Amino acid sequence: MADKKITELTGVSSLTGDENLVVVQSSSTKKATVNDIINYLVSTHITVSSGETVNLSDSQYADVKLVKLTWSGASGNMTLNLPSASSSTNRAIRFISNGGFNTNTRVYLTPSGSDTLDGSTDYYEINKSYEGIYVWSDGSEWFIIQKKA
Repeated sequence: MADKKITELTGVSSLTGDENLVVVQSSSTKKATVNDIINYLVSTHITVSSGETVNLSDSQYADVKLVKLTWSGASGNMTLNLPSASSSTNRAIRFISNGGFNTNTRVYLTPSGSDTLDGSTDYYEINKSYEGIYVWSDGSEWFIIQKKA
């Protein structure tokens, strides 16, 4: 196929997201899917409001790596549950709040069950506009590896 012109190749089809992209580096071959790259670069938008609970263990969030939180409605608190650390080995998730947050709008980023976040079963509170936090799981617990306030 290397000796064919692009116009001589068979018809193209749309990507579905599960195709492998392969990179050879020295003697090592590595792969990622299109979805892996998209989820790393493109944020998942979650609109949150008082009294709501969102579980990041739900299948729709299985590959999410960057979450943009948008507050909607009246002041209050909502809960954002991290997936279990054991099902998230080496997974890192970044969170950023939009400009609609203030000290009266709070997202409680909460570890699942008996999991811990930086050694505590307590939540991490997001209550400022443009606040960011980056968490990582080693398969046993979640760690805050970076935060911006």
